[in-house]
Amino acid sequence: MNVKDILNNLETKHPGEKEYLQAVHEVLESIQTIYDENPQYEAAKIIERLVEPDRILTFRISWVDDEGEVQINLGHRVQFNNAIGPYKGGIRLHPSVNLSILKFLGFEQTFKNALTTLPMGGAKGGSDFNPKGKSDAEIMRFCQAFMWELWRVIGPNQDVPAGDIGTGGREIGFMYGMYKKLQFENTGVFTGKGLNWGGSLIRPEATGFGATYFTKEMLETKNDSFIGKTVSVSGFGNVAWGVALKVTELGGKVVTLSGPDGYIHDESGLNAEKIAYLLSLRASNNDIVSPYVTEFPEAKFIAGKRPWEVAVDIAMPSAIQNELDGEDAKILIANGVKYIVEVSNMGCTPEAVELFHQHKLPFAPGKAANAGGVGVSGLEMSQNAMKINWTTEEVDAKLNQIMSSIHTVCSKYGTDEDGYINYVKGANIAGFIKVADAMLDQGVL
Repeated sequence: MNVKDILNNLETKHPGEKEYLQAVHEVLESIQTIYDENPQYEAAKIIERLVEPDRILTFRISWVDDEGEVQINLGHRVQFNNAIGPYKGGIRLHPSVNLSILKFLGFEQTFKNALTTLPMGGAKGGSDFNPKGKSDAEIMRFCQAFMWELWRVIGPNQDVPAGDIGTGGREIGFMYGMYKKLQFENTGVFTGKGLNWGGSLIRPEATGFGATYFTKEMLETKNDSFIGKTVSVSGFGNVAWGVALKVTELGGKVVTLSGPDGYIHDESGLNAEKIAYLLSLRASNNDIVSPYVTEFPEAKFIAGKRPWEVAVDIAMPSAIQNELDGEDAKILIANGVKYIVEVSNMGCTPEAVELFHQHKLPFAPGKAANAGGVGVSGLEMSQNAMKINWTTEEVDAKLNQIMSSIHTVCSKYGTDEDGYINYVKGANIAGFIKVADAMLDQGVL
């Protein structure tokens, strides 16, 4: 496999899609050895088929705001690969949404879903619609218009969407309600549903819980634990909330959170009261975190900066892609960071990841560490199919087991001769083998 030729060809066909090309580059570099050792992959052109999505649906979304003005947004669904199960991936509603980001997310989702061992393919969708500042009625009209365009290509055995940035329980409810009306059936086609109509317990916290469980496994390989560890977290949405809850439960201390306005540094760490306040702050439909210091004046607010300058034991970027760059990595390393865990998708730039590897620091990529969200989504699909509900303890135990098994396969394929675990290589190889072997079994499609 000539990685450079494949990437050059992709860049020619898809110019300017930097996030997508970055994701492909990382995977191809990691799997080159295993790919070259198995000529059957080359013969079937697995890589050339795997790096392009099965299909992309792009559509116009027309809706009417509360002032009676017609608004236009663009929507997409990228169905990337369904070799091991129905397409599965979230719907992102954010002004930054474009095809490059959705293709990168769908590509990553393919491997992430494979790592869970559950029968789910990879997909992603979304729109440049911004739910911030919109009324419930406006969001409902947008979601209904979005689903009017999407409903024909999704289904419980075809494509199962979920939440993502900007898409929470409210948005999923509006979309599912419209789907149910159009399709004239009541099936578990969405995950992240409300608990009173088919949702799973701990789904909102699952990504953060799962990442924390993965980190716990990393710590245990070093005969270490969360007890007494300081942790920096970015963002303050569902993902950061789940991380804060579980890290605190396991004895760690989360000392940062962030928004687009800057970050909070709370040296005393989060507790139940502070986490509850964050939930109310997030529910206010406002991204800013600065009000935290008014409620808890012992904390500091640092405007316009990211939390990676704070000296901590564990850094867990939990907001958005490429939020931790090479300069941030240098500061973290100089300050003595011991573990770095991507809770956001591709949260670290390639320069940052290279530095962590050079310094032999344990670094977990998002496709492994944040698989807990889609893992519990898969459990929700199972509960819907069987018409049952598991308890919080049952779901949490299954999530813990999923994350433990992901850590095991990452260690299996990522351990170097010197004992260092390259979790990026391990996750990419494990996910690739599962998807590639399924593609081989099913012929050229």
